[in-house]
Amino acid sequence: MDSIIFLILRRMRAPLLAMVAVYAVAVLGFVLIPGQDDQGRPWHMGFFHAFYFVSFMGTTIGFGEIPYPFTDAQRFWTLFAIYATVTAWIYSIGTLIALVQDPAFKRAVTEQRFARRIRRMVDPFYLVCGYGDTGSALVRSMAQRNQHAVVIDIEPLRIEELELEAMPLYVPGLCGDAAVPRHLLEAGLEHRRCEGVVALTNVNEVNLKVAISSKLLRPDLVVVCRADSREVEANMASFGTDYIVDPFETFADLLGLGLRAPCQFLIHEWLGVEGVRGLPEPVYPPARGLWIVCGYGRFGKAVIPILEAAGIEVVVVEATPERTGMPPQGCVLGWGTEAETLREAGIGRAAAIVAGTNNDTNNLSIVMTARGLNPDLFVVLRQNEARNERLFQEIRADIRMHPSRTVAEKVRVLLNTPLLHRFFEVMREEDNEWACELASRLAGLVGDRPPASWEVEIADEDAHAVNRALAQGRPVDLGMLLADPRRPGRSLPALALALQRGEWIERLPDPGLQVAHGDRILFCGHARARPAQAWVLQNVQVLAGVFRERESRPENEHSSVRG
Repeated sequence: MDSIIFLILRRMRAPLLAMVAVYAVAVLGFVLIPGQDDQGRPWHMGFFHAFYFVSFMGTTIGFGEIPYPFTDAQRFWTLFAIYATVTAWIYSIGTLIALVQDPAFKRAVTEQRFARRIRRMVDPFYLVCGYGDTGSALVRSMAQRNQHAVVIDIEPLRIEELELEAMPLYVPGLCGDAAVPRHLLEAGLEHRRCEGVVALTNVNEVNLKVAISSKLLRPDLVVVCRADSREVEANMASFGTDYIVDPFETFADLLGLGLRAPCQFLIHEWLGVEGVRGLPEPVYPPARGLWIVCGYGRFGKAVIPILEAAGIEVVVVEATPERTGMPPQGCVLGWGTEAETLREAGIGRAAAIVAGTNNDTNNLSIVMTARGLNPDLFVVLRQNEARNERLFQEIRADIRMHPSRTVAEKVRVLLNTPLLHRFFEVMREEDNEWACELASRLAGLVGDRPPASWEVEIADEDAHAVNRALAQGRPVDLGMLLADPRRPGRSLPALALALQRGEWIERLPDPGLQVAHGDRILFCGHARARPAQAWVLQNVQVLAGVFRERESRPENEHSSVRG
C-alpha cells in the first residue's frame, strides 16, 4: 500500500499543483473583481461563492451566474477561468489514466492485492519459488493431494499459465523475483500457516538466496532447495537447509541402485513416481560390459563415478572437453550423433549407452544412431524439456531421466510422505531378494495398478478413534488398522511398510505390533484402501466394530488379520 500511495503522489504531484494554482487564481479573481447587485450597487463576491462558482464552472456543469448577473469584467474573467480550469482537468485526467496504465503501478496494485489475499489464508500452505517444469509438476501433485501452495515466479507468462490451470485447489501466484525478500514476505513467508519453502528456480544463486532468506526470517520452517552444483550444495548445507536436491546426483544414485538391486529400484519406481498409468515392469541395467556415456557435463560427471564404482568399463564421448573438462580416463571427441564417433567408442561391443547431453535433439539422434549400429543396447536417455515428451515416449528408452521430473518427485515425497523417504533409505540395508519378495506382495495387492502410499500419525488429527481407544487403555495393533470396515474378518488390500516411533524405524512391521500415541506409520497398497482405512482411524463406532470382531475370533487368531 505504501508503494501505491508513493506512486500516486509522485506521478500526480504536478497535475495537483497545477489544479490548485489554477483554482486559487480563478477564485481570487472573482473575489477581487467588483460586481453589481440587483439594485445596481457595487458588490464583491465572497470566497465561498467564488469557490462554489469555479467548482461547477471548472467542471463545465454551468449552473449560471451567482448570486447576481455578472458584469463584463466578471464575464471576461470567467472566460479565462473556463479555459484554464478545463485545461488543468484534462492534464490531470490524462496523467491519471497514464498512471493507471503504467506497468509499475499495475504491479504495485497486483502485489498489494496478492499480499492481502495471502494474509487471509487459513489453510496450511507451502511457498513454492519457481513455476517451471519442476514447480508446475510439484504444485499439481500437491493440489491433487489437497495441499495448498503459493507460487512465486519471475516470468509473467508462467503466472498466467498458473491462473489458467484447472486444479482442484486455487493456487495464488505472484510475478516477482524470489531473490527479493519483500516478495517472499508478500507470499506469506512469515504467515503462521506457512509450513515450508521450496526453491525450484533454474538459477542456483536465486535458490541460495531464497534458502538464506527463509532460514534468517523463519528458522523453524522446512526449506527444500534445488541445486545443480556441489559448491552451491555445500553453501546451502552450511546454514542448515533441510533438504538439498540435485537432479543429476539423485538420478545417478537411483541408477546405482538399479545396478545393485533391481527390485529395490522397481519399488522406488512404483512408490516414488506419481502419475504412472500401469505397473512398471522391472528394469535390469547391465552390470557388466561396456557403457558409452555421451556428454561429460553435470549429468555425465554424476553418472560415470557410479558406473565405475560398480566395476563397469566406461567410454566417454564429449565434443567440447575444453569447456566441460577432460575425463580422467580420456574421451572420444564428438557429439555421439555420428556413426563414426560411436564406432570409435566401441558401440559394437557396448552393453549400454547413456545419451546425457543438455540438448534433446542430440540425445534423440544419439539413441537412434546407436540402435542402428547395435539394436540390443540398454538405453539411458536424458530429457531436458517437457515439451518434447511425445518424442521421448516414441524412442522407448529403458530408463528416461528428466531433471525437472526427478526433482519434483523427490520433493513431493519429502513434503507429502517424509516417512517414505526414510523407508527408501533404510531399504538399502536389505538385499535384492528381500526387495523382490516385497515387490511380489505389492503386486498381489494392487494387480496391474501402481500402488498408492500414505502416511498416518497416531494423533487426533489423523486417527481420532484410535487415539481415543489408546487413551482408554485399549490396545490397538497394526492388523486392526488394516481391517476392512465393510467386510468383517477381512483386511484391506494394503500393508504397513514402516513404523516410526521416535528415531526408531521398523521395516515391514508385524501386524500384531501394538501402536502407540505419536507413532507414524507408512502404508501402501490399493488406492481404495486409504479412504476405507480412514473410517477405522477416525470413526469411534467403526473401530468399536473392529474390536468386537476381533474379540469374537478364536484367541490364536488375534495376532493377525486374515487376508
